[in-house]
Amino acid sequence: MRALALLRMAVAAVVLLDLAIRSTDLEAHYTNLGVLPLYVLFERAWNPYEFSVHTSSGLWQVQALLFLTAAGCAVGLLLGWRTRLMTVLSWMLLVSVQNRNPMIVQGGDDLLRMLLFWGIFLPWGRVWAKDAQDQPPPARYEYFSAATVAYVVQLALVYVCTAALKSGPEWRTEGTALYYALSLDQLLMPGGRLLYPHYELLRALTHLTFYMELLLPVLLFIPVATPVWRLVFVAAIFGFHTIISLTLFVGLFFLINFASVLGLLPASALSWLERRLGPPLRRAWGYRPRLPTWQWPWQLRVQADWHPAARAHRHFRLLPALRDTVLYVLLAYTIWWNLDGIARPDYALREPLRWFGYLFRTDQHWGMFAPTVFKDDGWYILEGRTRDGRLLDLYRGGRPVTYRKPYSIMALHKNDRWRKYSENYLFVSNSWMRPYYCNYLLRLWQENPRNPRLKQLEVVYMKEVSLPRYRTEPVKREVLCGCAP
Repeated sequence: MRALALLRMAVAAVVLLDLAIRSTDLEAHYTNLGVLPLYVLFERAWNPYEFSVHTSSGLWQVQALLFLTAAGCAVGLLLGWRTRLMTVLSWMLLVSVQNRNPMIVQGGDDLLRMLLFWGIFLPWGRVWAKDAQDQPPPARYEYFSAATVAYVVQLALVYVCTAALKSGPEWRTEGTALYYALSLDQLLMPGGRLLYPHYELLRALTHLTFYMELLLPVLLFIPVATPVWRLVFVAAIFGFHTIISLTLFVGLFFLINFASVLGLLPASALSWLERRLGPPLRRAWGYRPRLPTWQWPWQLRVQADWHPAARAHRHFRLLPALRDTVLYVLLAYTIWWNLDGIARPDYALREPLRWFGYLFRTDQHWGMFAPTVFKDDGWYILEGRTRDGRLLDLYRGGRPVTYRKPYSIMALHKNDRWRKYSENYLFVSNSWMRPYYCNYLLRLWQENPRNPRLKQLEVVYMKEVSLPRYRTEPVKREVLCGCAP
């Protein structure tokens, strides 16, 4: 239960960080003045089974209110105040904001959403929570239910499925997947620059990554010395995603994965943390004058078993067998959904059965760099032509246009949401996105009276296709879209 409480706090903290990052693009990504107005969303990128309260208005003021509400629910979840209700509300608002702009959603968002979904059924507010203050201590901290099974299996699905979907020769035989991944300049971090020149090392690391993702989840189900194997799994995941975060620009993906495995920590690890962190933090808390009476988590009392006093919990105790049955059916449905792209099409989930996954957003796809890695690379130039004939690059603050490759293309992106948007912007199937982005940028530029007036703006992509052994095709200038005042 202590590990689940730690999982709860970590998930809530990531939700708050996600909201903070998203809020910096409130107008651009969530209003009718941005790159995806509501009528375009409903026409081009909407599933009729989805829901989103963020689509109730295209005004930034309404979006700001919804963001503040989501932040308040996440703080409540972090503190363990009315935990079940805060979990449900945080999940609903996370689904809602993800549905509002699916063009900036990435794999980590799926995992964060599923952690909150399974968290609805987990007793992660039983200890180290404000809800636990007035409840008797538990007879034992160990807890087992269909919800914990679903949580562990969900973690295994993330890694097994991403390995199974990596069916290209770059992963299975050639071992060139990481070479091509680090050739994507829009993702390349400083740590990746250090690894990139070592071709044979990258081949070895490619095979290591594939088999690690495929086989590491086995540790979750070893029935002997389970705490030890779980601890090994947690340490391996932390190391794995630390390396990823230092080499590739993945946004919050690594933090979400860090948070996801905290619920696996064994009792010995939690007891060690309590002994090491409890006393100094209690002393630090003691120096604060006139603070609320809420205590730090390690001072709180806990319950004997899962029967919280809150009314929202009581129905779970009335029919525990039914609850577990429903959870096992949901887990089976989730596993079936994950067969897409792995099993034969005859065994895949049929479209008439997918409405539940779309409605409750249990849909998921773990195709990170799968089935193979993109080889199309390049960078954007927002080429604005002034009335006096000058060419300015709006991507670089209005400096004169140059077609030389920037040293760091990754640094051109404000955050990972914009990087993901720019990736989706390239696909021919998403060509409908292009004029809205172009006109949004043009409007922002023209609204500033200090900027020279533009006669035309073109979204240019300098395409550079990666070839084996550090070779590339000649760079091609492609005009993706043009707009004028």
